[in-house]
Amino acid sequence: MTRTKALLFTMVLTLGAGAAWAKIPPPPPLTDAQKAAAEEKKKKDAEAAAKGKAAQAAAEDKAVKNFQDNMKKQKKAVPKPTPIVAAAPAPAPAAAAPAKAPDKPAEKAAPKK
Repeated sequence: MTRTKALLFTMVLTLGAGAAWAKIPPPPPLTDAQKAAAEEKKKKDAEAAAKGKAAQAAAEDKAVKNFQDNMKKQKKAVPKPTPIVAAAPAPAPAAAAPAKAPDKPAEKAAPKK
């Protein structure tokens, strides 16, 4: 009985490995309608992101104003906001320089006598 279970287990693993390594075919190319729908979705996503950023900025401004008003009501000094400078864009990676051929050919070792 143990040998049968071991054989069955080995067969299941073998078939499972074959299924796991099977290559999935690539998706079919997009049609013109699908491309247009993807572009439209991209535009809508960009608009939604812009609206989200505007709402975030408005909420931050409201929170700062509330904080400053509360500090004034408590007659405490209102700290000056720290200016935030946008980070510089990352430099583009330099193009890979082609491999340079050596100036001199490799010298051959003299044969020993």
